[in-house]
Amino acid sequence: MGVSRLDVLYRKLLLTKLFIQGWGRPEDLKRIFEFRKTIGDREKCKHLVPRDYPVFIDKVEDHSDCKIHNGHFISPLEHFVPGILPTESVKARFQFIIPKKWRKHRPVCIHLAGTGDHFFWRRRTLMARPMIKETGMASLLRSSLKNVSDLFVMGGALILESAALLHWLEREGYWPLGMTGISMGGHMASLAVTNWPKPIPLIPCLSWTTASSVFTTGVLSKAVNWRELEKQYATHTVYEEEIIHLLEYCGTDSFRMGQDFVRDSPGSFDKLSDLALSSSLLGMSSEQDERVGLPSGRDSSLLLEQREGDDLDRMLSAVSSSRPHMDMLHAKNISRGTGQRQSLQRESLCFMKGVMDECTHIANFSVPVDPRLIIIVQAKEDAYVPRTGVRSLQEIWPGCEVRYLDGGHISAYLFKQAIFRQAIYDAFDRFLQKYPML
Repeated sequence: MGVSRLDVLYRKLLLTKLFIQGWGRPEDLKRIFEFRKTIGDREKCKHLVPRDYPVFIDKVEDHSDCKIHNGHFISPLEHFVPGILPTESVKARFQFIIPKKWRKHRPVCIHLAGTGDHFFWRRRTLMARPMIKETGMASLLRSSLKNVSDLFVMGGALILESAALLHWLEREGYWPLGMTGISMGGHMASLAVTNWPKPIPLIPCLSWTTASSVFTTGVLSKAVNWRELEKQYATHTVYEEEIIHLLEYCGTDSFRMGQDFVRDSPGSFDKLSDLALSSSLLGMSSEQDERVGLPSGRDSSLLLEQREGDDLDRMLSAVSSSRPHMDMLHAKNISRGTGQRQSLQRESLCFMKGVMDECTHIANFSVPVDPRLIIIVQAKEDAYVPRTGVRSLQEIWPGCEVRYLDGGHISAYLFKQAIFRQAIYDAFDRFLQKYPML
């Protein structure tokens, strides 16, 4: 399957750079990686946010079709990892849109914000109000962090903040409860549900298993400020000497799988001409290539802005999006004779994949209580969220459903909101049929 031309064009029209301030403070990375071990385990995490965690309503707006409650609460993450959140994010704000009249139940779906969606009006207009009109379902809109480079902090914060909101909704008598989000919002909703100790409908739209592919092989990789990341990685040895050793994710699509690949591959890596990422090198048939997700030249060209015909760049792109990913600790061995610049590019890329997988890979978290209540909506030609070389959600969450839309990320977001809403209704109906008395 190819990638959407609209996705590529839309990305080219955007001038925004991602991670403009670099990796973040090494001390903060160490703290959030350590805390990830707690929130990655539902048994450890379920008691972190008490059932009576305080939530406040600041203002109520009365509209013709609904009431909009504006509220806030202190992010629980501030209590467990003090000072890790930006000052403006310590107070978590939300909007709660409820119908004037309820129908049979009082269902509420929490919508988490996607990348760049820092305000409520877009989700309120495209999702929340149509849902009230179509089914009478209420929506709670959670605002996301403004600093996208704080992606790891965002994940930890939203997991705990979602628990606080779910507890509050339960106390207020709303039922059933579910979670959704589009793009990065969908991924964060997935992480949040892994830690909820009860069956709950989950509808992640235009998201997948990990954020690492988004920023290393998707079109957004072109928006990453790689120069600053490479500069910091080269300047501060703490990333290579200490932080690397904190990374624990070892799934079949992790960067650590590259260790065996490097050790066992025939030939010398001293010369790039000796490296051929093909069926013959890996001992696979073309059918097996497709099954494990080895990319075509066209698909792998999405990684960074690299010159066509450059053997190093083709190799780097292919390796980063194939199943056996290169381990950053071995990247230097591969780059001998290719120049310091290429070596630094490769090490920074591998480090990016490693830290992203550590904090965002779904397999690094608990499996939701009932994966059959999960309906994932994906775009077949999504250039923002590549699925090549990444473990599928069906493998990690057996029993979940995946629905595929024609087109790419942008066209689905602009024109397929009704399909997203239908998936929400279907997931809630499935919950009511299976757990009518829960």
